Amino acid sequence: MIINPRIRSNICINAHPVGCAAQVNTQINYVKRRGKIGGPRKVLIIGASNGYGLAARIVSAFASDAATIGLALEKPAGKGRTASAGWYNSEAFVEKARTTGLPAWNVNGDAFSEATKSETLAIIKAQLGKIDLLIYSIAAPRRIDPASGDIYSSVIKPIGSPFSAKTVDFLSGVVSEVTAEPATTEQISHTVKVMGGEDWMLWIDRLVADNLLARGFQTVAFSYIGSEQTRPLYRDGTIGAAKKDLEQKAAEINNLLAAIDGNALISVNKALITRASAVIPAVPLYIALLYRVMKAKKLHEGCIQQIDRLYRDFLFGGGALKLDARGRVRLDDWEMRPDVQDEVRSLWQHVDQENLDQLADIKGLREEFLRHHGFGMRGVDYSQEVEPDMY
Repeated sequence: MIINPRIRSNICINAHPVGCAAQVNTQINYVKRRGKIGGPRKVLIIGASNGYGLAARIVSAFASDAATIGLALEKPAGKGRTASAGWYNSEAFVEKARTTGLPAWNVNGDAFSEATKSETLAIIKAQLGKIDLLIYSIAAPRRIDPASGDIYSSVIKPIGSPFSAKTVDFLSGVVSEVTAEPATTEQISHTVKVMGGEDWMLWIDRLVADNLLARGFQTVAFSYIGSEQTRPLYRDGTIGAAKKDLEQKAAEINNLLAAIDGNALISVNKALITRASAVIPAVPLYIALLYRVMKAKKLHEGCIQQIDRLYRDFLFGGGALKLDARGRVRLDDWEMRPDVQDEVRSLWQHVDQENLDQLADIKGLREEFLRHHGFGMRGVDYSQEVEPDMY
């Protein structure tokens, strides 16, 4: 079939297999140009199919020659429809890794379930023995509690009072005002259950119990803080409550890992347009303004540049680990520079429908969003028919 992007409410519901393979290869080539590092050798990435998780898998393998297990819940192709972008990304990665001589395994399943944990741990036991790095990169709409069977759903809402702000539909370019009503107490607790640190802790508990962690093991979970423009909805909202729980769990995990000289870290990353962030009100407009400013200052990074820098400059650079006052890695350091934030703040105050294209990088945002789904990649002929189940 000939595959063109199908988008509803800022969600792309299909993907291009050749384009996804091309964007995976583009990231691999970037890392290979940067050269090797003395990093991890046996890595589990939970949430490995897109964005920061996929980038972590690529850097682990192609900068550090690591064997990787990538876990994600993705959909294969079906009758008359494509697979999800994450499915194509994961399959393209494994194909490329194995042809390069790098061991790689995909696990397609619900990271929250005991069955998926058991399947993954069985691969570690049989193929790796012990792992030295676990990346936790989950963005999920719901979770079934493995102990009780209760179902929890996450929401993106402010806490305490409504939040109103400008936003943009970056595909149509329409600027509008959005208002989000405050979350209920139940919605807050549900979001923490889904997006907080409980599941990260459960994974570490299982790995410790089965003696599958190497001495000096590290685990990293991704977080975000953001600017004043998005703070009421994000950091001070339900997702922020979940991220704070994630950060609190890092301290508990550190206590658990002390016996093997292990370490649990939070990496606070830069705002980027991903499948998850595209649907958060006000966030796409902030990111479009941020991209304009950071590109002008030659500070812009995508997922692969961010994670490559995380590995080289922070985790495996050989020097003392650079952390903030709360013990977090700050990969958002360039985003949060005062000069960057001052310019974004000024643009936010003035941007409207008439000057959007001049003040915001809507074109770049749109192109990056489509690339996450395999569209708009150089060298791919999108007029040609392709098999949606090519893997």
